Amino acid sequence: MALIKSISGIRGTIGGKPGETLSPLDTVKFTAAYGSWLVAKTGNKKVVIGRDGRISGPLIQSIVVSTLNALGIDVVDLGLSTTPTVEVAVVMEKAGGGIILTASHNPKEWNALKLLNSNGEFISAQDGKEVLEIADAENFTFVPVDKLGTVKEDDSYLKKHIEAITSLNLVDIAAVKARKFKIIVDAVNSTGALFVPELLHALGVQAKDITVINGEINGKFAHNPEPLPENLGELSNMVRKSGADMGIAVDPDVDRLCFVCEDGSMFGEEYTLVAVADYVLSRQPGNTVSNMSSTRALKDITLKHGGQYYPSAVGEVNVVNRMKEINAVIGGEGNGGIILPALHYGRDALVGIALFLTQLAKTQKSIKQLRGTYPDYFISKNKLELEHGVDVKQVFEKIKTKYKSHPVNTEDGLKIEFDNDWVHLRTSNTEPIIRIYAESNFESTANNIALRLMQDIRELK
Repeated sequence: MALIKSISGIRGTIGGKPGETLSPLDTVKFTAAYGSWLVAKTGNKKVVIGRDGRISGPLIQSIVVSTLNALGIDVVDLGLSTTPTVEVAVVMEKAGGGIILTASHNPKEWNALKLLNSNGEFISAQDGKEVLEIADAENFTFVPVDKLGTVKEDDSYLKKHIEAITSLNLVDIAAVKARKFKIIVDAVNSTGALFVPELLHALGVQAKDITVINGEINGKFAHNPEPLPENLGELSNMVRKSGADMGIAVDPDVDRLCFVCEDGSMFGEEYTLVAVADYVLSRQPGNTVSNMSSTRALKDITLKHGGQYYPSAVGEVNVVNRMKEINAVIGGEGNGGIILPALHYGRDALVGIALFLTQLAKTQKSIKQLRGTYPDYFISKNKLELEHGVDVKQVFEKIKTKYKSHPVNTEDGLKIEFDNDWVHLRTSNTEPIIRIYAESNFESTANNIALRLMQDIRELK
């Protein structure tokens, strides 16, 4: 059982002792801390909340709503929703902030409070630090009975979010409709079962051509909810056997996205952003950003379109900050996260689907043919457990010295470039490990680079 307190939110398992899990008492404490911080910072006593399809969702939702009301805060409750929908709603509602009740790709035992600012973006590191300090000190005061906040249930944001997507100049409904796509969606027993089919209908895909698997919103995830190849066997088999044009998989809160090709093979979660960026840049040239553990294929595509690529530290907040700094037109993360500033600064699987289908429709390619137009890179993802007392900073300095003849980036751990290959070393915020990601255009080379650096770490620690 676990409780993880980070600058961006609070996540933990359900059940167990207070202080060790996301218990009702901990939920109250951290909600009260966030609400108190928000009112003190903005003076705005309105908060938007929404939840994914987790089993614990109604329980956590009721506690969060009641706690915010007890602080005198009015709540706009979207009910079953998605992370990007809540982000959009915060701005539309002119709210002071928002709380998304989701543990993203974590298993069903987990839930979380993801905290947003008035821009519908995840709160900054400094803001998160202040919230945690308020929680630790229990420095909050509840209002008397005649000043309690109100609750407004509002299920209109599914439609509003989709309308905002279909109104984008980059989205061509007529082209998508004309292609008559046949699509299978893996909704992993969460809110993608509501939102993805509605989006597809709005894009002109016929109801008879949409099949949803794992579509009952019960939080009993039919498989590991992270949309990775090893978890998408059922979707792959159904696409291949049914003759569908593609498969679409999202995570429980619908901010990550990946595709399955018509032959059942994986398009590759790293290439979701690459493909969408290729389309966006073809219509709107500019700069791009992804975190430095993502494929270099995005850099290749950006340079092809005459733009500049910029890396960021890992984490959505860091990607968004870098995107704002360099005025990027598209960005995101290699885990299937698409961020389109023209809509909002947050990972959004729904806008990713709309842009991807438009691209396919306009190019008249199959999804497999489209994948064949991009360079093939392979990322080897590894981790190395640390012995107690290891000075990681010192180890990284020694490795940096050993590879001083190569370009090195120390913004987030240590990234070393070897011509067209690279390796990225960074510590985990939640485990005593070092993550080692290496990329090359040959799978064996990527694995060998990772193994070489793992050996360096063992020798230099």
